Amino acid sequence: MKTIRLSALLAFLPGLFPFGAFAQDIGNAPNPFQVERESAQYVKTDVQSARKALPAERAALPQETSAYESFVSRDDGPKINQFGYDFFNKAPSTFAPADNVPVTSDYVVGPGDEVVISIWGKVEARFALEVSRDGNISIPKVGLVNVSGLTFSELKGALTREISRYYTDLNLNISMGSLRSIRVYVVGGARVPGAYTISSLSTMVTALFEAGGPSKTGSMRNIQLKRNGKLVSTLDLYELLLKGDKSSDARLVNEDVIFIPPAGPLAGISGDVKTPAIYELKDGDSLTDLVAMAGGFAVTAYRGSVAMQRIFGHKFRDFYSGDLSEAYADESKDLRLNDGDLVKVFPITEQDNAVNVAGAVAYPGKFGADMGRTTLRDIIKLAGGLLPYASNEAEITRVKLSTDGVRTERFIRDISYLHTGAQMPPFLLQPNDHIMVKPIADWKLYKMVKVDGEVRYPGVYTVKKGERLSSILERAGGFTDKAYPRGVVFIRESARERQQKNLEEIAQRLEKQLLVEGSARMQTALTAEETASGKAEMEAKEKFVASLKLLKAQGRVYIKLNSLHSLKDSDYDIELEEEDSITIPAMSSMVNVAGAVMAQGSYIYSSSSYGDYIDMAGGYADYSKPGKTFILKADGSARKARKCLFFGAKVEPGDTVMVPERFDHIAWLREIRDFTQILMNVALTAGVVIKVF
Repeated sequence: MKTIRLSALLAFLPGLFPFGAFAQDIGNAPNPFQVERESAQYVKTDVQSARKALPAERAALPQETSAYESFVSRDDGPKINQFGYDFFNKAPSTFAPADNVPVTSDYVVGPGDEVVISIWGKVEARFALEVSRDGNISIPKVGLVNVSGLTFSELKGALTREISRYYTDLNLNISMGSLRSIRVYVVGGARVPGAYTISSLSTMVTALFEAGGPSKTGSMRNIQLKRNGKLVSTLDLYELLLKGDKSSDARLVNEDVIFIPPAGPLAGISGDVKTPAIYELKDGDSLTDLVAMAGGFAVTAYRGSVAMQRIFGHKFRDFYSGDLSEAYADESKDLRLNDGDLVKVFPITEQDNAVNVAGAVAYPGKFGADMGRTTLRDIIKLAGGLLPYASNEAEITRVKLSTDGVRTERFIRDISYLHTGAQMPPFLLQPNDHIMVKPIADWKLYKMVKVDGEVRYPGVYTVKKGERLSSILERAGGFTDKAYPRGVVFIRESARERQQKNLEEIAQRLEKQLLVEGSARMQTALTAEETASGKAEMEAKEKFVASLKLLKAQGRVYIKLNSLHSLKDSDYDIELEEEDSITIPAMSSMVNVAGAVMAQGSYIYSSSSYGDYIDMAGGYADYSKPGKTFILKADGSARKARKCLFFGAKVEPGDTVMVPERFDHIAWLREIRDFTQILMNVALTAGVVIKVF
């Protein structure tokens, strides 16, 4: 079932009924119209379709960079662009006249406009009349009235007089309905010069939005409106952008021409101003004017002097400084700017009376010091005082300039009196002194280590410097009867960080090897089948590399632990570090079998031969690589599986037998050297087995 739009039906009605039937005397027949008493005149523009294609065209425009922008960008420092041009980057609808806005009293009526007349009193009627090409509207019982060229305020007066001659004792309201479209031209230095059909409510800025605004070779400050060959208005967009003043944004009429002349002189300003940019100058603009256009100084700006680059005779540029303090104090000393000038405003320098305090104080940092007055006691007090681990020494470093060059002096001062509050002769500081309050050597309140699992007293323990693994296990009460010390899981943060770095390096190397080289091969594909095959292969590679990037290292450290007695004084009785974690698992009676076997799973420990567990798992799968089988030991180490009575790796409870897959049938995996070794390293480091598919 088709849906008919209401607007189409309304457009069809006037053809069915003569227009005169819409105005009826209240005494003769019921009036079918509702009286609309409008407090304001609202309009509906009909030019939206005329601009629909423009945003797409505008979006395709290349990023514009002017010659002066390129010239300025050669210098070190943040890039600056010409001011204001990005104002027109958005779609024209951003600044288009609203569909419903009050018509101002100075709006000029013309052909194509719709005038709405509402009458009530003895007679009630409503007429929606379009101004004809010759400027007339036809009012029932009144006849033709010429309204073209009248302002809206003049229109209301003229129609009231004409209608009052034929209707008496009535109330009258005049408003505007749909407004006409006008055709204007935007030429000169516009991004998209041409002719545009826009609403009759449009202004110069509206038309500029349609044309993409001025190009960077076009002026932002001298945009001209020409009507019948004469200049009628000039628009300076800086007034709008910098001051919010839209008073010079003139209303357009049909066949108006907006001409954008070439941009005037340009000067750039960078550094510590609020809006660093390249600005277009007007005659007589000075250095202080440029600072004002840039929003003024930033709070961090040095207002004494600025650095300036100036182009001379289109041959060379030179560097010199301008004195801002003199320019603001005496207008006659304000520097007049030339085309191509580039100004740099510097930040204020650090105060030369500051001293720096570091080390074992509450608030390390810079503090002000008065020459000959501020003492070491004063400055440490300003820094919040000494921390508990502060030693009794402070080192003061002082740099002096002499005829022999730079000379560094260091003073060691006893500050034990600051702990006790005793009085001592003051040590006077000088600007730029550096005070280092030394901490007690190897100070730390305590280290925290976690002991968990099958120990008698699991928990978080504090350990002293130099304490070893055997000591903390003894403090935890030793092992329970269920403990399996060989499977100890020792986690260390520093080891985890190193392992994580190794994992990331593996992922980066494989990504480069697989994706970059694979992408190069795809570009040489000759047929659709080769392209599709290459695409599927690339997707598989990307999935594999992504899985590698998600891996997180465990930080497990291999510890050989059979008993506390054998651990003491062995190489594995290591010194503990902050955040170490020790977990003693319970005795396991299982052996795990994983990888390319018929039935992966856990099996009861009954033999020390790995081959027996392969048999329990149904034997090797067709895609297996038996010669690369290895055993992940419960203690975190790995052993190659060998069928040798004396040298073969024995399987113990808690171990995992790993049978790698054979990847010869996967072309892209053959590109990876030592792939099986990589998988084993990943399994040891991250504690996971990666499946390629």
